[in-house]
Amino acid sequence: MLVLVAPGQGAQTPGFLTPWLDLPGAADRIAAWSDAIGLDLAHYGTQADADAIRDTAVAQPLLVAAGLMSATALGEVAPGAVAGHSVGEFTAATFAGVLTETDALRLVRGRGLAMAEAAAITRTGMSALLGGDPATTVAHLEKLGLTPANVNGAGQIVAAGTLEELAALEADKPEGVRRVVPLKVAGAFHTRHMAPAVEALAEAAEELTPADPKVTYVSNKDGQAVATGADVLGRLVGQVANPVRWDLCMETFKELGVTALVEVCPGGTLTGLAKRALPGVRTLALKTPDDLGAARELIAEHSAA
Repeated sequence: MLVLVAPGQGAQTPGFLTPWLDLPGAADRIAAWSDAIGLDLAHYGTQADADAIRDTAVAQPLLVAAGLMSATALGEVAPGAVAGHSVGEFTAATFAGVLTETDALRLVRGRGLAMAEAAAITRTGMSALLGGDPATTVAHLEKLGLTPANVNGAGQIVAAGTLEELAALEADKPEGVRRVVPLKVAGAFHTRHMAPAVEALAEAAEELTPADPKVTYVSNKDGQAVATGADVLGRLVGQVANPVRWDLCMETFKELGVTALVEVCPGGTLTGLAKRALPGVRTLALKTPDDLGAARELIAEHSAA
């Protein structure tokens, strides 16, 4: 059984979209999406520097557009399940037929703007902690006033909070943690600091009519499969200020009997976690169009059909 997954913010790198725009029809699709959301996706995906694409309002629609475009390049895909990490959930919701591509991108554009505004209120950020016991790490973070914003499994937890709190973490690591790595994000996402963005996103979501998922959609909230489009949309709104439980998503992949995982562009992060947490599951990350052939072969071997 195949699961198709989409990465979250921080996966973007300067110029990562460049080779994808050479595919037939890709540049036209990106141009149409750019017009729909008022953001030059081609510029940011090919020419902008790292600081420009770290901007939350830019990074989020750019990542969703890249994921959708790379999935289309795969051709017909019949996954048994879909999931996304943080903003990647919008990409996954589109894979599942809950949202149209344009609706997803417009909603994500609004999400990014709202989260950027919320992040500007207080100087905040996120850092990945590698190694250590999860329970010990979470207790230590809470002692420092930090939130375990992403519980990713495979020995990785992402802490989020003010820059002062993160500096204290650097000086006082939890027992067993090998490294603390600052992430390329512009705020403390999935924490109380994002509460102002939830209201804005909820208002925008009211204008949409989501469809029920056509394939199993696994939610970051609790790793559970979600049956209705309304529930998916509600979770997408609330997840802005709630922790991401990717560890629970991977537990659900196990329960579903997943045998292969393909991560859409810009892939790498989620396949890395899966290699450590899901032994025996074959993985493939779409980084450039050169990966499409191997991905198609893997999909043919493990698709639901």
